[in-house]
Amino acid sequence: MCGIAGKVGFDKETVVKAPVVHRMMDAIVHRGPDDDGIYIESQAVLGHRRLSIIDLNTGKQPISNENGTVWIVYNGEIYNFKELRDELLSKGHVFRTHTDTEVIVHLYEDHGEECVAKLRGMFAFALWDAPKRKLLLARDRVGIKPLYYLRTRDSLLFASEIKAFMADPSVQLEVNPRAIDMFLTFNYVPGSETMFQNVRKLQPGHYLVMKDGEVNIRRYWDLEFSYASWDGSFDSAVTRLTELLKQTVRDHMISDVPVGILLSGGVDSTALLSLAVHETDKKVSTFTVGFEGESFADERPYARLAAERFGSQHYELTITAKDFLDFLPKYVWHMEEPVCEPPAAALYYITRLAKEHVKVLLSGEGGDEAFAGYQNYRNMLWLERVRAAGQPWKGLALVVLNTLGLVAERFQKYPVMLKRPMESFYYSRTAGPSSFFIRNKARFYSSSFTNSLNRFDSTQCIREIVTRVADQPLLNRMLYVDTKTWLPDELLIKADKISMANSLELRVPLLDHKVLEFAASLPVDYKVRQFTTKYILKETFKGLVPSEILRRRKTGFPVPLASWFKNELKGFTRELLLDAKTLDRGYFERNAIEALLRDDKRPDGYSAEIFSLITLELLHRQFLDGGSFASELAPSILSGRPSVPVLSPRLGCDPA
Repeated sequence: MCGIAGKVGFDKETVVKAPVVHRMMDAIVHRGPDDDGIYIESQAVLGHRRLSIIDLNTGKQPISNENGTVWIVYNGEIYNFKELRDELLSKGHVFRTHTDTEVIVHLYEDHGEECVAKLRGMFAFALWDAPKRKLLLARDRVGIKPLYYLRTRDSLLFASEIKAFMADPSVQLEVNPRAIDMFLTFNYVPGSETMFQNVRKLQPGHYLVMKDGEVNIRRYWDLEFSYASWDGSFDSAVTRLTELLKQTVRDHMISDVPVGILLSGGVDSTALLSLAVHETDKKVSTFTVGFEGESFADERPYARLAAERFGSQHYELTITAKDFLDFLPKYVWHMEEPVCEPPAAALYYITRLAKEHVKVLLSGEGGDEAFAGYQNYRNMLWLERVRAAGQPWKGLALVVLNTLGLVAERFQKYPVMLKRPMESFYYSRTAGPSSFFIRNKARFYSSSFTNSLNRFDSTQCIREIVTRVADQPLLNRMLYVDTKTWLPDELLIKADKISMANSLELRVPLLDHKVLEFAASLPVDYKVRQFTTKYILKETFKGLVPSEILRRRKTGFPVPLASWFKNELKGFTRELLLDAKTLDRGYFERNAIEALLRDDKRPDGYSAEIFSLITLELLHRQFLDGGSFASELAPSILSGRPSVPVLSPRLGCDPA
């Protein structure tokens, strides 16, 4: 796992200065503290920060082909690199290292940009073909590794993280109002846009080619549900899934440094642990985290149960409200984009602990999107059956759902969904008609901010994605949308950036594209059967994973934000969101923010909405206000002392 950065001129007349790229590399040193390297020529400079995982002695980057005409900087892991290497050796290619990085260079020599289709793993890389004066940027199929790019007047910059662009004096980051609207609609920013004008994400499953100043982007992979429909029995599907997951975990355990497992106490991570213990003769280390207090679900007892069952060396820790507050500066610095993902605090502290024992962690991320693990999928399928049944069942269901909505807030979105076509909104998360900010734009957004959006439709990107699978059953449509949006733009961006904040590699075996393609080939009722989600995965590990874990209701990773915002963090929240600097940005009406902070009718206390506003403001102070940041505002609130915002550390330093 590493960090990459670079700058390439649009033509041979453009001279790129190496010190700029050196500063870009310094800004992401946490991604690769073990080593660095740089390739320099007049038109192109490629930089690399290395976190040594495989081939510790000879894996230094950038790496070139035999005659030094093709150069690469790369971040990730290619799990089929040994097979590819053997194939390339048989064709006469000469290797100087045993790294997966060098494999990509020689694959490119044989296949050009289509080489990406042969790679199995997580990756983001930049390859410079000097004779052709061509730059190739590529990102893995699912978006496990991030890659950003930015066009200036005469060049293209790329980097693993946005903060690297700030090291170039020719770049001035400016806010993107449309991204703010998208964030408040979805709790993250789907698609290629970011919070900053002109900074773009290379989307998963895509590559970019720049030649002679022209930039072209192409999709090389998509998740398809119709190309290989499973025609065997359920038992044969279980057998195939067992074999596939064993091989996938075996591949993900390859490392020249210690490997551990992030254990949540859920089905996915416990299943990985059950397979991983057979792939090493060493005791596997497992790590889990909980929050201080007793009024919310705690994952730790289930994680301990799994650790005891499989004999791992288990570590855990507890996070307090003060820990969470201390984390906020780190959160916005490392995430760089607006993402409402409070569990990032848990990931930060647990990876910091894990770093003392291992350098690589396996995570169960992605199992829910591959095998339909969220209750939302089950509920929507039942809703679809009611819609198909017509009256009087539809009328009766509305009465029941409205009654349930009075008892539990999570049911309030379903009556709206029952009345409208499924494709008219993003139905798979908190967005669409049920989104707080969608429903309250008129009173929450200021008139000037509304005008700046120029009638922008924040849901359009989702509508376009839905049209690609319009002929698929409802479950497949939901899984496709989540795999293309929620997964890369919220879950995986958090997983990468927060783990890399502690210079630790996080691997996600359940998001191997072969696993995703197999899951996509299965009938709907193999994944959701009656009231059981993730049915085939649970059947596959029945008798191996403790039954208490298989049967437990999915809770996600509960963070007690509602309690903290009402108590320990109440003062901090009010002072930040009602601060003159915050209000002067002109996005929101003051009375709407005050009403939101007062409203306690919902059990969750609007904690997600409040956290989103906090994140948005702190991002402005960190990246758009010249470094002014409330990093010492939090402890002063807790202690009761007057607060004064202070300058954050300089670019390139983690506000630790």
